[in-house]
Amino acid sequence: MNGLKVGMISFAHGHAYSYFHSLRQIPEVQIVGIADEVRSRVDGIVGEFGVPHFADYRELLAQDVDAVVICSENAHHAQMTIDAANAKKHVLCEKPLGTTLEEMERMIAACKDNGVQLMTAFPCRYLAAVVHAKEAIDRGDIGDIVAIKGTNHGGNPGSWFVDKQLSGGGAVMDHTVHVMDLMNWLLQSKATEVYAYAATLFQDDLRVDDAGMVHIKFENGVFAALDTSWSRPKSFPTWGDVTMEIVGTKGVISVDGFAQHNDLYSDEAGKGQWTYWGDDMDAYMVRDFVRALLQGEPVPVTGEDGLRSTQVALAAYESVKIGQPVAL
Repeated sequence: MNGLKVGMISFAHGHAYSYFHSLRQIPEVQIVGIADEVRSRVDGIVGEFGVPHFADYRELLAQDVDAVVICSENAHHAQMTIDAANAKKHVLCEKPLGTTLEEMERMIAACKDNGVQLMTAFPCRYLAAVVHAKEAIDRGDIGDIVAIKGTNHGGNPGSWFVDKQLSGGGAVMDHTVHVMDLMNWLLQSKATEVYAYAATLFQDDLRVDDAGMVHIKFENGVFAALDTSWSRPKSFPTWGDVTMEIVGTKGVISVDGFAQHNDLYSDEAGKGQWTYWGDDMDAYMVRDFVRALLQGEPVPVTGEDGLRSTQVALAAYESVKIGQPVAL
């Protein structure tokens, strides 16, 4: 394959804009179309870059396209991925992969049955701090891992994220999956038990959780705690964080995924801001997806990876419901 024709399905999730611009920077990629039923979400990009627009994503799937990037509301990931697989298109799907275990299994099966690849969008694997932590762990620098404390704090994203029918849940669904994937990747061990707390603490009128604490036991004996809350106020200088304290038998690694920033104090913005100067994790992830397809190699982050991390979020909700640990 000399080049890759890529289509984008839905800009409901804000990461779509970053992925679009990342794809534009890759010489081997041709963006052949954008499908979004809400034209206003893509008007600017369609107008500026002259990319064909399709109101129905199935019209895009009927075009000469090799792969699609899906950034729809979570509830639509499954059907769009299955339709893409049936049209013989490779898929890069935004996280969480799906909203139920059954639909994620169907997504994975549809891609395998049709001979196409399914990659879950986990760009945090490409953060410099995470990459170096992985290398240090693999070298044995901190011995055997005993425990991990992680955070993925953020602000309330609003919009469809707070509509359970479209999102599948609140902060626990939104913010468990990124760091959970990092833990799975670092440990190379299955999660076996989940115990969780979730509540609505920061905004009284929400119908989904905006605070959560997820505890995980792994098959290799490691245990972890993950704070998944939408606890950042509007005045906070950035959207949130991705951190881990990784405790080993010979040492500790502290990971702060977005520490590469400048502090900007702006009278125009009326608050302090963090301007990030580190490498672009989205660009690295998108390039890896493209590289794998062009070279006929397996994608680096699979649908199974997406299922394993989302399964923990779903188990967390079950644990909150019954007030007991849930076995996986």
